[in-house]
Amino acid sequence: MTHHRMNGRARAAVAVLATATIAPLAVTATATPAAAAVPTVACTSKTEGLAEKLKKDIAAALKGRTSTTAILLNDRITKTSCVLRPDQQFDSASVVKVTVLAALLQEAQIQKRGFTKREFTLATDMITKSDNAATTALWKQLGVTKVKRFLTAAGMTKTVPGTGGYWGLTQINARDQQKLLGLLTAKSTVITDPNRAYALKLMNKVVAAQRWGTPAGAPATATVQVKNGWLPRATKGWRVHSVGAFTGGPHDYTITVLTHDNKVMNDGVNTIQAVSRAIHKAINPTAPARTAFVPPAVPQEAVPATPERAAMDAIPALP
Repeated sequence: MTHHRMNGRARAAVAVLATATIAPLAVTATATPAAAAVPTVACTSKTEGLAEKLKKDIAAALKGRTSTTAILLNDRITKTSCVLRPDQQFDSASVVKVTVLAALLQEAQIQKRGFTKREFTLATDMITKSDNAATTALWKQLGVTKVKRFLTAAGMTKTVPGTGGYWGLTQINARDQQKLLGLLTAKSTVITDPNRAYALKLMNKVVAAQRWGTPAGAPATATVQVKNGWLPRATKGWRVHSVGAFTGGPHDYTITVLTHDNKVMNDGVNTIQAVSRAIHKAINPTAPARTAFVPPAVPQEAVPATPERAAMDAIPALP
């Protein structure tokens, strides 16, 4: 090995360089990073005391839960709104089926026709049973272009249709889901009154095993419309979502709860139902509550579209 001798000036230069390099690293290593801000639910209401109660009760319902949860409530009667992570993006799983139905209704309106017998059957199976094959058939019939046309008309600007036939990987957020529920529960230029009524009727006829989620704790005096979604993936665990509209009599409100980072499906179900019970109770303090439905032990829906689960897990995680 060959050694090179340094003169005094060279050694001094090296010493200065070493000091300049090491000093900042020492400061970085000992610095304590600031804790990330944890979002909290924000509520407003024209009804005295309701916003504060909702904020407190929803926070209590979420305490100790590890899932990432987005919430949006709009109540037209009490002029109340609550939001938590309204712009957080999630894989849609099967809640996108309401969007598919709305896009199909819009397409029929443009063509000035009613549904065909085939479309009636597929739409019924898609919403009431969360049938994946029916959804795939309608998704292919519409094509992404017509789905996007509906999203534009509905103002759902942050909803991005899944590509390659993966409708269950459509990117959604709570704000856009509330826009959709708002269109279905009030007069709109996008969906006609008869078509809105038809969509809500299907959501009211969801099979018993899938009526969990936002209906938990709903007043017995309300008409309940719901659509849930559940999807396991290799990253961020189970996606478990529920969107619901509660109408009739003194009721006119909608709830969206979206979750991921659930270890098992029931973690998401329990989070959604705890939040929903808190909301329903606060808005309807004297009304008798409905009994919550329990999801099946073996989910009836595991993936949003073919290919099967193994291929789904191979898809890179989305932001």
